[in-house]
Amino acid sequence: MENEIALGMQGPNRVPARRGLFNIRMLTLLVMAVSVIGLGGCRTSPIRDLDARPIPPGATPTQISKAIQGAGNGLGWAMQETRPGMIVGTIYLRDHMAKVEIPFSTSSYSIRYSASTNLKFNEEKRTIHSNYNSWIANLDNQIRANLSML
Repeated sequence: MENEIALGMQGPNRVPARRGLFNIRMLTLLVMAVSVIGLGGCRTSPIRDLDARPIPPGATPTQISKAIQGAGNGLGWAMQETRPGMIVGTIYLRDHMAKVEIPFSTSSYSIRYSASTNLKFNEEKRTIHSNYNSWIANLDNQIRANLSML
């Protein structure tokens, strides 16, 4: 019995301890590999354009434009009013780029996908890297916060 313990034998079947650890490690690696492969397909999502988001009554076009541009600028977006009632926002993160159009009036604004680079955009399916929708949600939240202070 002492020799079995010294050799790493365990349990009633006297299976070498190393062999059991090897199987557990292999099983763990297999589960992790399957998880990574399975999650790889979850990296894209349908593009979520935001339409007709309400603007508090009484705000002027100039105030609205400043609120939208300030929201984007504060989050790292480059914002440019290309014509009255239209702002184009562009964000660069590492080697990714997203561009949106933000049409607005005194009653509502929208955020619509315009272009992207390295975000797995699929025009046919209208899908994009999942991070894009998070960036748009953050932009929308900040725009709403800025508009609420008007």
